[in-house]
Amino acid sequence: MSEPARHSGLRAYGSGGRTAKRLAALLASGAALLSTAPAAIAVAGRPALTPTASSPDYPANVAIDTVTPTVVGQNDAILVTGRVTNSGDSALKKIHAGIRASQTGRPLGTRSDIARVADRTEPTGQDGVDLGSPTADMGDVPPGQTRSFTLQVNPSDLKISKGGVYELAVDVWGGTADQSRSHALGIARTFLPYNADQSGKPTQIATLWPLTHAPELVAQTMPDSDQTPVLRDDNLATELAAGGRLYKLVDIGEKLPGLTWVVDPDLLDTVYAMTKPYRVQKPGTAGETAKEDNTVPGTGRAAATAWLAKLRQAVTTGGDEVVALPYADPDIASIAHNGAQLGGMDTTLRKAGAAGQVTAEGRLATDIRTDVAWPYQGRLDRQIVDVTKTAGDNLLLVDGDDLSDSLNYTPNAARQIGDGQTAVVADHTLSQLFDTDLATAQARTSATQRFLAETMTITQQQPETQRNLLVMPPRNLTVGTATALSDAITAAQKGNWISQVKLSTVATATPDPGANTSVQSPGDYPGKLHDSELPGSALEKTMGMEGGLDQLLTICTQPQRVRGPFNAAMVRSMSTGWRDRPDDGQAYRNGAQDYLNNLVSAVKVLPKRVVTLAGNNGTLLVSVKNDLNQAVGNLQLRLISGQVNRLNVGPPENVVLEATTSRTLRFPAVAQANRTVQMTAQLWTTGADPQPYGPPMTFEVDVKNVTSGVLYAISGGVVLILLGGIRFYLQRKKRAAEGGTEGSAEPADPADPTEPAESTHSADPTEPADSAEDGAAATGRDEETDADARSAGDTGADVQPAEDVQPAEAEKAAQPAGTAEAAKDADAKPESTEDARNRASGDEKVGP
Repeated sequence: MSEPARHSGLRAYGSGGRTAKRLAALLASGAALLSTAPAAIAVAGRPALTPTASSPDYPANVAIDTVTPTVVGQNDAILVTGRVTNSGDSALKKIHAGIRASQTGRPLGTRSDIARVADRTEPTGQDGVDLGSPTADMGDVPPGQTRSFTLQVNPSDLKISKGGVYELAVDVWGGTADQSRSHALGIARTFLPYNADQSGKPTQIATLWPLTHAPELVAQTMPDSDQTPVLRDDNLATELAAGGRLYKLVDIGEKLPGLTWVVDPDLLDTVYAMTKPYRVQKPGTAGETAKEDNTVPGTGRAAATAWLAKLRQAVTTGGDEVVALPYADPDIASIAHNGAQLGGMDTTLRKAGAAGQVTAEGRLATDIRTDVAWPYQGRLDRQIVDVTKTAGDNLLLVDGDDLSDSLNYTPNAARQIGDGQTAVVADHTLSQLFDTDLATAQARTSATQRFLAETMTITQQQPETQRNLLVMPPRNLTVGTATALSDAITAAQKGNWISQVKLSTVATATPDPGANTSVQSPGDYPGKLHDSELPGSALEKTMGMEGGLDQLLTICTQPQRVRGPFNAAMVRSMSTGWRDRPDDGQAYRNGAQDYLNNLVSAVKVLPKRVVTLAGNNGTLLVSVKNDLNQAVGNLQLRLISGQVNRLNVGPPENVVLEATTSRTLRFPAVAQANRTVQMTAQLWTTGADPQPYGPPMTFEVDVKNVTSGVLYAISGGVVLILLGGIRFYLQRKKRAAEGGTEGSAEPADPADPTEPAESTHSADPTEPADSAEDGAAATGRDEETDADARSAGDTGADVQPAEDVQPAEAEKAAQPAGTAEAAKDADAKPESTEDARNRASGDEKVGP
């Protein structure tokens, strides 16, 4: 054809033979289309959009970008814009777009009718008939190229006269390299609500408006007195700034009265921290103590301050409701399936709920609802219900796919599921429309028009019975999706078939008796969601941090500097925010664990290798170091001998250390035998339940010269005994001499220097002797004694004369090793180079 056949009547087919062929193709299209074939033949140049044998595919990708207005009145002109993209391998020839109208002029009566239209993927006769005019000619389109179109029609052109929802289809015809004759190349569909006079009660809809973000605050703080907060990165500053995701969500949400804000209190805490000076970790430093050299200043202070003020104003006006999630939004589905049995988990969840309320109320200065649980994507099973009950949550936000109904109308969202808990079931179809990022105009228009069609149909199901529904977009709501949702709600409210209400209003509506209240078993939980859960090992590791943290807090003199940041970091490690960012979540958990390990190990016993104990006693030195930025106490150091029968040491020593200092403790040691003995130095906490703190430090003590020292002591004792015996003998001999004759007197013992020799002579050498006889007698006695001594020596007798021993030398010889005098002599010697090297390396020597 030289021109596209856009006029009505059988002339679109040309000759009768061509018409017969097209009719044959129509009849061969299948039984599903037979009911519509007569009407199509009678009124349309293109009665059915069925594939032809020569063109089985549809290479024209058609997108409807805008429909204006979104809700049509009787006198409104309908403007449709869109694009056609050639997704095939060859050029599209002389293509043109047009609008198809309903064959019957009747609206789609049920939600099932709407679903059937939305599920179609290819052109079909059920899409209605060609209007013939207007058309949009786009010429030839090479592969991969796009052309735009604009079409305008009136409601009367579409045969719309009754209020309701209608299909609006735009199809594209033209030729291809395989088939030059004009044929269907593609189609796009949307929905057109026609709003005649509305009667009945509008459907009440509560819309969740989530403000969440993956955790940013880390356990580390700067060592200053203000504990300057530290973030893992500065991406949040971009989202808070004008044009950023979180900024736009608040900006859009504040224009929707009656909104239900769902806020993670950890996000509020983080933003508040950013309103003051803060620091950001450098890459690769997640487990390190925060310092100036491994952090950089944050850049989002102004943006955070403005955003928090904007949010406070938004939530306190317009009759909105604020729901605070538990602090850091713990992943209750993962916990229920993989960590509910872990010790302390119940307490952690309850504390997270209480902290969430306090934080949200403090940061937003408004009333907060906190008894709400929102499992990931709203999916529910009995295990999740049990965990939420333990955590104190009475209201559960649930996706409608888990509690689907077989009713012929849409029931209220609220359901009583037992044990005092209420499930508020989101409409699955409505919520799924906004489950992805609607980044393009086509995606936003498609979702908006479908939302308007669905909600209008719901209201018309039972006009006199008011419905109460919940719309639940995802936690990571994007700007494009929020824009589409806002546009849809605004248009539907303007059409008076819905009204926006708070979550509490929908939650307290009377449940429908026939609505499904049966919670599925864990075996029916979607496997795809199971795969993205936090594994049990990650949850166990996170909860295991509690023990190390408790020990650390026991010894800290300022535990408040550690307790708050770490408790929050533990909950953040289990956040639902990591579901879409598993690698970041793993890195966060590893960083928190590494940092705790670093803090615990900052108080430690310094290592040694070998200590030499030269003698039977000495003092062992063990050093303890504190690298924390605060003082520590409630510690004692215990030094344990591996063989107490060979080497014994003194009692434990209490440890108190100021920040970034070390101290050497002294343990007296007594050795019983020469041997290498292994010693173990271990820090212990004090108090009612002492526990080992940190790893033990082992070293060896090499005991030497214990036997030699004992022999020295014994030998000295023997010498003293012998000297005492000789003295006693000489004294007795002296007394015997004094009682006998002069000739029998014994000479003085020359071996006893302590006793002076007996003499009748004057001590004064100037005084002369009384007589020559006296002098000769004294001389005679000395010579006799000397002769006796020589005689004994000459005969070679076994008894040897005693050597002269001075008193000072005898005492020194008898003194045992290790006395103060010996220590003084040892200290007087300078330390050798080898000794200094051994001391530095831990190979110490104790004793001489």
